Amino acid sequence: MRHTPPNTPQFYVTAPQPCPYLPGQVERKLFTALSGPDSTTLNNSLSHQGFRRSQNVLYRPSCVGCNACLSARVCVSDFKPSRSQRKVIGRNSYLTRISKSAWATDEQFELFSRYLVVRHADGGMAGMDAYEFSAMVEETTVNSRIIEYINPISGQLIAACLTDILSDGLSMVYSFYDPEYDRDSLGSWMILDHINIAAEAGLAYVYLGYWVPGSAKMHYKSNFAPLEVFRAGKWHRLDSPQAYAQNLQPSENDPISEQLAAIHLPKGDFYTG
Repeated sequence: MRHTPPNTPQFYVTAPQPCPYLPGQVERKLFTALSGPDSTTLNNSLSHQGFRRSQNVLYRPSCVGCNACLSARVCVSDFKPSRSQRKVIGRNSYLTRISKSAWATDEQFELFSRYLVVRHADGGMAGMDAYEFSAMVEETTVNSRIIEYINPISGQLIAACLTDILSDGLSMVYSFYDPEYDRDSLGSWMILDHINIAAEAGLAYVYLGYWVPGSAKMHYKSNFAPLEVFRAGKWHRLDSPQAYAQNLQPSENDPISEQLAAIHLPKGDFYTG
């Protein structure tokens, strides 16, 4: 179902399907293709408006009767690690960080597969084969990197994150780690290290994907204060996660036509026919 004229990016809506975060809910996504020489410009613009990248698609939740999924980003300059986060930093400070081109390896896939079996066996990515994993990593038309974390003594790959470099921050597309190191809080460690990378690069934000109040698996993101969430067309400081949890299911959301009208596209001759 096409909603926009052919001389602009084409936006589509997915068919409703069960929500992976909130039991009994149904999800629907608004999405557009990401391709061509101006992909970076479009990725930056839509990421600033709550969209996320998955391979060569940019998407944003557009559910009927629910707006629980909120795009979240950490404010780098104001971030101060908590006591428990400082312990996580100290516990994993021995790891060596290596930034690589977005190119999949057998070692990454083996780690990714073990991570899914233990952490997300019932998730949408369960059962991904090597080809699909390579597509997830390599099918990108924007500035993407694989950040690897290595045990310098054994040379073992412990964790990795597929990361996009935006104009104002780092977007953590997908991260995974060795489940045998679960006690070391490697998921939180990668976020903390990305905050450090962004600070060193003078970038303002680390984009974490969607925070979903009411979802236990997404609760950890609210620990990285100060956090901003994208709601009603603007970024808002998340001062009280509990306040959002009280309004998970509004009676109605804006129609698709109004959502599209509110999207700001990059200016210039990129979209002129």
